[in-house]
Amino acid sequence: MAQKLFLLDGMALAYRAHFAFITRPIVNSQGLNTSAIYGFTNTLLDLIQKQKPTHIALVFDTSAPTARHTLYPEYKANREEMPEDLSAALPHLRRIAEAFQVPILTMDGYEADDIIGTIAHRAEKEDVVSYMVTPDKDFGQLVSDKTLIYRPSYKGDAPEIMGPKEVCEKWGIQRVEQVIDILGLAGDSVDNIPGVPGVGPKTAQKLLSLYDSVEGILENVEQLKGKQKEKFETFAEQAILSKKLATIDTHVPIDTTFEGLILKSADVDAVKTLFAEFEFRTLTKRLFGDTTPAPVKAPAKGETLDLFSLPESAQENPISSETDDDEQLELLSATPLQTLENTPHSYQRITTAEERIRLGDHLSKQKSFCFDTETTGLNARKADIVGIAFSHEAHNGWFVHLSSDPATALNEIELFKAVFENSSIEKIGHNLKYDIAILKRYSIRVQGNLFDTMLAHSLIEPEQRHKMDYLAEAYLNYSPIPFSKLIGEEKEELLPITEVPLEQLAEYATEDADITWQLYQHLVPLLKESEQEKVFYEIEAPLISTLIDMEDEGISIDVNVLNEYSKELATHAEKTQAQIFEEVGHEFNLNSPKQLGEVLFDELKLIEKPKKTRTGQYATNEQVLSTLASHHPIVAHILDYRGTVKLKNTYVDTLPGKVDPETNRVHTTFGQLHTATGRLQSNGPNLQNIPIRTEQGRKIRKAFVAKDAEHRLISADYSQIELRIIAALSQDEGMLQAFRNKEDIHLATAAKVYGISPDEVTREMRSKAKMVNFGIPYGISAFGLAQRLNIARGEAAELIEQYFAQFSGIAHYIEETLIQTRKLGYAETVTGRRRYLRDINSSNQTVRKAADRNAINMPIQGTAADMIKLAMAQIHQQLMDTGMDTRLLLQVHDELVFEAPLTEVETVLPLIEKGMIEALPLEVPIVVETGVGSDWLEAH
Repeated sequence: MAQKLFLLDGMALAYRAHFAFITRPIVNSQGLNTSAIYGFTNTLLDLIQKQKPTHIALVFDTSAPTARHTLYPEYKANREEMPEDLSAALPHLRRIAEAFQVPILTMDGYEADDIIGTIAHRAEKEDVVSYMVTPDKDFGQLVSDKTLIYRPSYKGDAPEIMGPKEVCEKWGIQRVEQVIDILGLAGDSVDNIPGVPGVGPKTAQKLLSLYDSVEGILENVEQLKGKQKEKFETFAEQAILSKKLATIDTHVPIDTTFEGLILKSADVDAVKTLFAEFEFRTLTKRLFGDTTPAPVKAPAKGETLDLFSLPESAQENPISSETDDDEQLELLSATPLQTLENTPHSYQRITTAEERIRLGDHLSKQKSFCFDTETTGLNARKADIVGIAFSHEAHNGWFVHLSSDPATALNEIELFKAVFENSSIEKIGHNLKYDIAILKRYSIRVQGNLFDTMLAHSLIEPEQRHKMDYLAEAYLNYSPIPFSKLIGEEKEELLPITEVPLEQLAEYATEDADITWQLYQHLVPLLKESEQEKVFYEIEAPLISTLIDMEDEGISIDVNVLNEYSKELATHAEKTQAQIFEEVGHEFNLNSPKQLGEVLFDELKLIEKPKKTRTGQYATNEQVLSTLASHHPIVAHILDYRGTVKLKNTYVDTLPGKVDPETNRVHTTFGQLHTATGRLQSNGPNLQNIPIRTEQGRKIRKAFVAKDAEHRLISADYSQIELRIIAALSQDEGMLQAFRNKEDIHLATAAKVYGISPDEVTREMRSKAKMVNFGIPYGISAFGLAQRLNIARGEAAELIEQYFAQFSGIAHYIEETLIQTRKLGYAETVTGRRRYLRDINSSNQTVRKAADRNAINMPIQGTAADMIKLAMAQIHQQLMDTGMDTRLLLQVHDELVFEAPLTEVETVLPLIEKGMIEALPLEVPIVVETGVGSDWLEAH
């Protein structure tokens, strides 16, 4: 067998794996972020399984300085500090490698790149093919016919192997050695290699095509022109230095032999122990077949795991079997997850009226069943049903295929109307909101308790992914049929679902229902174990039907109002821009952060040491500009201009295009599982982000109108709900008393903080107290308060200190919340909804402080979210039960928007207020402010 050496760039792979899961990190029950460990282990197993190396090594940097640091002290100086979670994971990567008996190579004074380059260079002389396993582009300089780059698969992409041809094409060069010249010319911001100012990769490619190398360019510098010539004359030495810094050393005096790099069999006992420690349930199942039907004869304690020796006949069957005389368990070269092909199942196709009647009768006798619709699209308001799959027993199910003729399909579905609308039968699905919304279009209102496996899992494991395929692998050791297998992968050649062969479609759809049923059985006890039953059964599940009706109703928009307002905003933006140019004394591209930064800090010199971005240009984001508002009136005008342009482009000009031509209304989609605090998310369009704090933003609401003259919009808004929740949670008597006495809470706060009577409080004092009141739920700091109020940090600190002195109950509540969260690892709402905060005990103060703020905020904002969700579902149900025509249309933060016939307005107002006030009783008066109008602005 040909010898194959795989050299793994440990640090690069660790970073890659860590950030692959950055939005949904994998955290075990002990609070350890195992993202990098899991990703690295997957990569290692994939290499061993599929590439079958004969030799292997894992290579790491050390903290010792290298010759590059001596040559250029600023080398890698710009690199951000390693994330704490990743730093904590690195020792465990070594433990994984040791368990799989993979040699680990390091050497002080040399980087991993140099060690890899040296070993690969030696391997070439021994006629061994080397694969440098790394996502690092710099390794292209080492590539030859026998030294290749192996970029592991990433987020579903196939692995990429690059030889000289691929490297040259990627870099636009003639020889792989020119990779070093590209880096020398263009520099490398990651490693802080300076390069030649003004020369980017494309310019470098052009110059190298003419002069071959950095040295060649410098020898022909007289042929260059203008500023380019000047740059190379000025920075000639820097170009040579940069090339040296970018050159990988292939002569590291590391003491290792090829015999020492031979891949050995893994230590089963060590692997199992580590997988148990890191809670790698899926990997354990894949390797050791813990859940497979056939018994597994694993090696005895201390024996090893042979990764290659299983006969080909056994490799064809992913179910583990007994091994050879050496009693070694094979890690299968094909994925050992179970699939439909090797799992006994009974799926039936239902095509006749008689079969549909029999199935409907059978389902009507069940306590629960799972269903899944197959449709022609993802928009529930537009797609047509192709078929419905059912299951109420593992590995069994039915697929009801429907006619492509809408009228006929409606008649066929009608046979299942009674069972869907039977309120005594629990309905189960994955992303049930979509399936129920589809059935609503076919005049079926699904009744009964609902169990959505996607929503349930989002409460059990909020940081993980919630797609069915992922859950099937994690909980069932099963890989479902990918949808791409039915319709293809290339967008230009996708097969319409109506043209998918019926047999394939039936297998795919029924499997979805079957797998969802099995997940349901796993998740029900886990909901109880994680103490999320109340949140799921009382808040999230009842809300599904409410959201479906809201999305279907939509809301009317007066496009003419938006068009006129767009003109008004354009005029205002032009005038503001002209005013800015007049103050500066010349025109410039106001939309260019670079040019704006130069105007503010080079010309106007607003501050001595302005902040800069990673690319070296001045920072001019909103946060930076807000802190500079007191330095020059131009800043306020710039913020005004930006706000106006954003309002016009993002909302005013785009909303008309979101109007459905069939209904003349805008239909947003509400997501239940996208925010950590439980708040709903609005998309397509996002109606929750419409600005309401500015007069300009509020005016957009004028375009949202009642459907006709016989209807009105009703706005019902919780008044200062988060402050009331703080009062209830903290039991601070001062704040509770202020709310009980219906006092102006900000006025009362100012009076207490400044130690004066309420009638002595000035407008400015009240404004400052208001900012403190609203800042407390977000753990506001003296620095943050100073920025918001544009006051000295000392004054801000004194304000906060006085606030906590007067409202000691709140200070005590915050302290106790942090102690409890550090102990449990999560914060929770009044209803028990949890947010896990893995950084709450971090040794990094900045990271820990951010987690502290979330710990304080979660019980407050999350309780507010739960309260309005409860109100929505309860009021919606009351409207249905009473037969009223008033409909709930929108939820925006702490506000609900309804549309009511004129004849119902007076009757429905007290119903809405009562429903919102009583949704979640607290030891503080809940106040709801309502308004009625022809448009949303008038109603609000």
